[in-house]
Amino acid sequence: MEKSCKLLKVMGILMIIFGGIALLVALLALLGAGILAAGAAAVGTGSAAAAAGIVMAGVIIMLIGAVIQFVAGIVGVKNHNKPEKATVCIVFGILVAVVYLVSIVMSIMGQTSALDIVVSIIAGLVMPILYLIGAFKLKAMQ
Repeated sequence: MEKSCKLLKVMGILMIIFGGIALLVALLALLGAGILAAGAAAVGTGSAAAAAGIVMAGVIIMLIGAVIQFVAGIVGVKNHNKPEKATVCIVFGILVAVVYLVSIVMSIMGQTSALDIVVSIIAGLVMPILYLIGAFKLKAMQ
């Protein structure tokens, strides 16, 4: 009987889908942030440049998070039936959760409403938590 974790495979597929979408959105946002930075440079005010820098930092974090989520999905799908690779899946699951936490902290700093923050926490952490549960189940199969 082959050892396999269907939860890890399903969550991996979802992470590939949502990570790919996030990657496309992040690339578009990077383009927009570049245009904003060029406009801020043309205006020449310090506040415009600071705002452009903050937006660019947020977009770079978004891009990094999207890549990590996409790669985590691939790792989960590829290794859902390899208990010896469960540790790698656990590491990627933790990385995705940390990126979501950074995103939530940035939302709080951006003075997002309390309801938005709660929804972000619940929705944003469900996928990495389920991915981690699947990875730990796979590790238990060793």
